[in-house]
Amino acid sequence: MKKMYFIAIYPPEEIIEEIRTFKKDLAFSYGNSKALKNEAHITLFPPFSRELELEEDIHIAFQKIDTNLLPFEIELNGFRSFPNPQNPVIFVHPEDNTHLTDLYNRVKQQFNFSKYSFTPHVTVGYRDLTWENYLKAWEKYEHTEYKTKFLVSKILLLRHDGKWVRIAEKAFTEVQ
Repeated sequence: MKKMYFIAIYPPEEIIEEIRTFKKDLAFSYGNSKALKNEAHITLFPPFSRELELEEDIHIAFQKIDTNLLPFEIELNGFRSFPNPQNPVIFVHPEDNTHLTDLYNRVKQQFNFSKYSFTPHVTVGYRDLTWENYLKAWEKYEHTEYKTKFLVSKILLLRHDGKWVRIAEKAFTEVQ
């Protein structure tokens, strides 16, 4: 049986809750209920499918990711969007961060079987957000202020079991 997996950074619970407020607004005001299915996160390696019997190999590769890093701060600042008419996305924008890019490159060294572009973001609205509702929501969110920051000190491996479940984490080991 195949399962889906992905690797991500999760902000602290209070920021997840703040972002859930925006997701609820998109669900109730703009018909975007699928936004509520996932907690706020930044994807380091996108969802991929593997046989459940191979999960141990995924864990081994995950543990090999070089996390010999100092914790670093990510600043979230306002909203941006991917204005694709077939699948528009509204997200909270993380400021450019060399530490985040470095972490992504370290993940990519172990998980390199799929090519994808790394555009860090915290999704607020997507999937069942129609183009018409995206345009209405974007009128509001383009000018909505939201600014916060959090410390990143670990990465998470998740598996989809009806919903995304955290199955492993790897803390940063501070460099001396």
